[in-house]
Amino acid sequence: MAKKAKSRSASQAAVKRRSGAKPAARSTARTAVKAKAPTTTAKSSAKKPARPKQRIAISHHREEDFKADGLRTYAKYRDLGIAAASHGLAQAHVIRLQGPCNPDEVSKLHFHDVEFQMVYVLKGWVKTYMDGEGETLMKEGSAWTQPPKIKHMILDYSDDVELLEVILPAEFRTVEFKA
Repeated sequence: MAKKAKSRSASQAAVKRRSGAKPAARSTARTAVKAKAPTTTAKSSAKKPARPKQRIAISHHREEDFKADGLRTYAKYRDLGIAAASHGLAQAHVIRLQGPCNPDEVSKLHFHDVEFQMVYVLKGWVKTYMDGEGETLMKEGSAWTQPPKIKHMILDYSDDVELLEVILPAEFRTVEFKA
């Protein structure tokens, strides 16, 4: 540990010498916010239970990590280790939808009982339907959030589609609607 601290101090000193920068002053905004916070209220006295300390999660791409053990039978999931590292606070995985798309299997209106859900298209494309938004074609580089309990479904996708999905909390309920 002492070795890391020493090398960190040495690297910080080297950055200061190169840039000629002085040590950064503490933010006055941060101090002001702290000073403005009420010290005693009914809400502040009711403390949230402490969450377990989160761990670092590192996940490197390996083909064998894609498993057909997730929510959908037409998808393979690569868990990124976020659920375990965050003690269930969040979940993140890469999803490969298996082609070709079969609308009879895929296009089922449903919602997830989540606090937050975000999807980013890594590769390919996916056509979705979201209540209040309608049909949308998401291509490589597209991202979207799905508000809690929004009704949605996948309509179509390319054979090579890969999605990054982040969800809070890690464990959640999915409700499908009858056609």
